[in-house]
Formats: sequence, C-alpha cells, structure tokens
Amino acid sequence: MARERLGSRLGFILLSAGCAIGIGNVWKFPYMVGQNGGAIFVLIYLFFLAIFGLPIMTMEFSLGRASQKSPVHIYKPLAPKKSGWHIHGYAAMIGCYILMMFYTVVSGWIFRYFVSTAKGDFVGLDAAGVSNQFGDIVAKPWPMVIFSFVVIALGFFICSFDLQKGLERITKYMMVALLVIMVGLAVFAMTLPGAAEGLKFYLVPDVSKVKEAGIISVVSGAMVQALFTLSLGIGSMAIFGSYLDDKRSLMGEAVNVAVLDTFVAFTSGLIIFPACFAYNGGETQSGPPLIFEVLPNIFNHMPGGRILGTLFFLFLCFAAFSTVLAVFQAIIACCEDVFKWSKKKACLINGIIMPILALPCILGFNEWSGFKPFGDGTNVLDLEDYIVSYVLLPLGSLVFVLFCSHKFGWGWDNFVNEANKGKGLKVKPWLKPYCQYILPIIAIIVFICGQLSFFGVIK
Repeated sequence: MARERLGSRLGFILLSAGCAIGIGNVWKFPYMVGQNGGAIFVLIYLFFLAIFGLPIMTMEFSLGRASQKSPVHIYKPLAPKKSGWHIHGYAAMIGCYILMMFYTVVSGWIFRYFVSTAKGDFVGLDAAGVSNQFGDIVAKPWPMVIFSFVVIALGFFICSFDLQKGLERITKYMMVALLVIMVGLAVFAMTLPGAAEGLKFYLVPDVSKVKEAGIISVVSGAMVQALFTLSLGIGSMAIFGSYLDDKRSLMGEAVNVAVLDTFVAFTSGLIIFPACFAYNGGETQSGPPLIFEVLPNIFNHMPGGRILGTLFFLFLCFAAFSTVLAVFQAIIACCEDVFKWSKKKACLINGIIMPILALPCILGFNEWSGFKPFGDGTNVLDLEDYIVSYVLLPLGSLVFVLFCSHKFGWGWDNFVNEANKGKGLKVKPWLKPYCQYILPIIAIIVFICGQLSFFGVIK
C-alpha cells in the first residue's frame, strides 16, 4: 500500500510545528523562565535551540523521508546489516507511549480549566480558593479520568481518518486559531498597568538573577527545554518527514518549524509575565502551578478576566491537543509497521490501551500518592517526565546524531544527500566536523547536566 502524503507544504510545517508546540511552550517554558532568571534563560535557550535543536530536527526529518517508515522501523532500510541501531527504534516507540501517559493527563487538566473558566467557576474566589480548585481536581481521580479519556478518544478518532482529511485539516484550523488568540492576548497583556516591569524581567538580561538560580541549573534547564519543546529524540518529528516529498530541503523546513515553535513560546511569555507583574506582585517562580493556580487568580482580578481566561485556556487546549494528535500519529504508524494493523484497527486498540496507561499518572495524585519516586513532593508524573525529558530525549538525540554523521551508521554523505533534496536552505559542508564531534559532546553534556540538576547535585 502506498504511503500517505500530506496535501501541502503548509500542512507539513503546521503539523510538525503542532507536534513541537504544546505544553512545553505555554506551560513549561514560562515557568522555566520564571525560575531561571528571566531574559538570560531565554537567550541561552535560543542559543541551544539554534546550535543543538535545528541540526537534530533536520536529521529526524531526513531519516523519516529517506526510510519512509515510522520511528520504530526508521533504521531498517538505512542501517548497516547486523547492527543494533534498530533498538533505538523500539525505544522511540516506547518513548512516545510514555510521553502520552502523562501528556494526555495534563491536557485533560487544561480542557477542564477551559470548561471551568468559561462556566465562571473561579469568579469570586480568592487566591487560596483558586489554588484549592487545582488541589480538588487532582485529588479526585474520576474527573481527571473523564477529561483525559475524552482527550484520548477524540485524538484517536481524528487520527483514524485519512491523513489529509483528518489530522492535517484539523491541525491547520487549530494552529491558525491558536496564533490569532495568543497574539490578541499578548497585545492586551502588554497594555496592563505594571506590564513594563514584566517585560523588563522577560526581555532585559540580568546576570544577578542567574546567580540566584544557579548557572549550571539555568544552562542545563535551557538545554533540556530546547529538546523538549521541539519533541526531539523519540522520532515524533521523523514521522512527518516520512510523509514529505522531495520538493523542499529539510534544513529550511526545520528552521520554519523552529521559528514557529519559538514564536509561540516567546509570545506565551508576553502574555504571562506582564500579567504576573500587573496583578500578582511579580511572582514568577511558582513553577508548574503557574498556569493552573497563579494565572486563574490573575484573570479573576482583571477587567473581563473571565473572557480573557477562557480564551487563554482555549489557546492552551489547541497547543496541547496539537501535540497529542502528532504523537498519536507516530504511535499509530509504529503499530501499522510492527503489527501490520490497519489505521482504524491501530486507533481502536490504542484507544483502549492509552486510557489504561494514563491511569498511573492520574492515580499518582491521589490513590497512589504514597509512591514518591524522587522523595517528598514527587509522584508518578515526575517519574514519567524524567524518563522522557531527561533520559530518552537527550540520549535519543545522541543516537540520531551519531547515526547520521558517522560511517558506522547511515553516514554523513547519505544524510546530506537526503537533507539537501529540493529547494531551500542546505546543510553546509563545514557542519560535518561540528555534527560528528561537537554535537555528540553537547548531547552528552545535556544528559549529564540534566541528571545532576534534576537530582539536585548541582545548582
């Protein structure tokens, strides 16, 4: 059976960007900026996005287009015979599942907050009341089960259709709506009283804030965030390369996706930090609760806050759901390759399996709250996030780099020949020694620093 194709170049860019754009941009990026010194973190993040994220994304796209396979079989037609590269293909498939085990749960929270904000559930509550709302949500498994299962069911339903009529069409509408809503919110946020201080924190570097956060923590956080925000290392980008024709070179397409992804992350900061300084006394270091506890309280005190909050969480819904759809597509393609299932069968079976896999994350906040994998204050979500963000993404990226740049893998010449097909920005010859020797070292440093920072060995 002929492999499906995307209907347009725009569809490819928006789908790939949709995979990259998600919770990492509008939930994790702002609180990482808040905890790691503001503008300095943003600059370091952009630096690693350019020198680390872009070449690896180009490699993922190239592997997908050259192999015409899903992540699980991406090495099969490209790797030397009797080599062990295919092991990473299965690790990538497992990584997609683990990512969705907690990502669908967090997406369920976001959908719940959209509904609650639209209904006016936060109106009249003080800061403690808003905070308690989140505590009530995670303390009761059934509401989380319902919203997470709705996300999963809707995701696999859309993916069950033809690629162009289902995933590509829906993602186009969502991405356009996402961009329109967020730009409108950013313009409004920057007009709030006191917004200037928020913009200063976000846009003007202050070295003293980096010293407070810890330079190693800031740098390692920026490295990990550059991988997480682009969904690199587990093949979720490679799948869209396999649906692409040879008309455009892949470095240029990687740049387009990265720019769109960065625009969304950057603009989310233009919404959140002016609002924090205008209505929350400049409190930006609350970490993960920033979106679910701090922002609803801020919207509660704004003129027209219920409408603005509803729009914000709608934008967040689109961002989260675009990633869910993209990674579901990678999972479905893997099942088609491994088990020879039809698309509809893969959607049906995974639609049953995925809710079961999401249960540990849900129960980790209530029934299984006694399980603290990394000590007090941690739960199942932290374990799953650690496996994906701090292990599979950096090590998977290292595997992609070694495979594409050395003769014992696919090799530099094969990679460049594939990446440079078509019009657009090309991979230059001078990048060869960089990709062969420096890029693997950076990937190893990302992994090691991530471990040391995560476990509190260094700050």
